[in-house]
Amino acid sequence: MSVLEIILAIFIPPLAVALRFGLSSAFWINLLLTLLGGLPGIIHAFYVLTKK
Repeated sequence: MSVLEIILAIFIPPLAVALRFGLSSAFWINLLLTLLGGLPGIIHAFYVLTKK
């Protein structure tokens, strides 16, 4: 995980996921979680970016 991905995962989680995986299901889940609340989107972004 690069420094850019970490910064984006904190401030714009869907963009960080989209840069790594494109418009996949992980992106749409992250977008939904970010819209429902900022913290779930950030947690999901870090999970997805470190998992794969």
